[in-house]
Amino acid sequence: MQDLAISVIIPAYNEDKTIGDTISNTISTMESLAMPYEIIIVDDGSTDNTRRIASRYKATVLSNGRNRGKGYALRKGFRYATGDIVVTVDSDGAHRPKEIPDLIHPLFNGVDIVAGSRFLGYNGKNSTTRLKRLGNSLFNITIRILTGKQITDSQTGFRAFKKEVLRKTRLVSIGYEIETEITVKGLKNGFTYQEKPISCSKRKYNASGLRILPDGIKILKTIFKANFTQTHLTP
Repeated sequence: MQDLAISVIIPAYNEDKTIGDTISNTISTMESLAMPYEIIIVDDGSTDNTRRIASRYKATVLSNGRNRGKGYALRKGFRYATGDIVVTVDSDGAHRPKEIPDLIHPLFNGVDIVAGSRFLGYNGKNSTTRLKRLGNSLFNITIRILTGKQITDSQTGFRAFKKEVLRKTRLVSIGYEIETEITVKGLKNGFTYQEKPISCSKRKYNASGLRILPDGIKILKTIFKANFTQTHLTP
């Protein structure tokens, strides 16, 4: 297991106030694991100093050129990832990279996808707004009805999964619906899916780019489309 490599993908858009700490904390955690790793920052067309700050660290910095969306950024990072395990972390300071080991450990014991859930414990009620919690609950219920699987946080951006999941799954999302697509297609493709509690904070700087109504509609459409269309890629 110690020979396995880990790729940490961090999408970022105008997060110059938090990107440095996010990368620094990620490096500290990965160094403590004593496993081969790489950190890939995908700058999604930031107009602030995000890319310049990220370039100071031991990380590969990719650029979308212009703002294309979180899903586009993550999929670009996935294409460049060389690790056996892929971890995704948000760049706004909400996630705590020190919890990465908690997410990757189950992957060594037969699990394919581990999703960090804000609502299994800790401070879930304080991690996001009430409206977004209600939306998340709606998405979770819809997924349970369609797949029969109980999910508590389908929208989490803090995950770990085997590279095999990416090789066998067709991902097409360009926006925030990428989280839902990974969740539903992971379940649909029969991958072993597990949630682990994470601690999560509200963003301190800037406003979230998530647009409640239009992005919520996209997420619901993604749930149905991912459930009723072919999601598996033939090796």
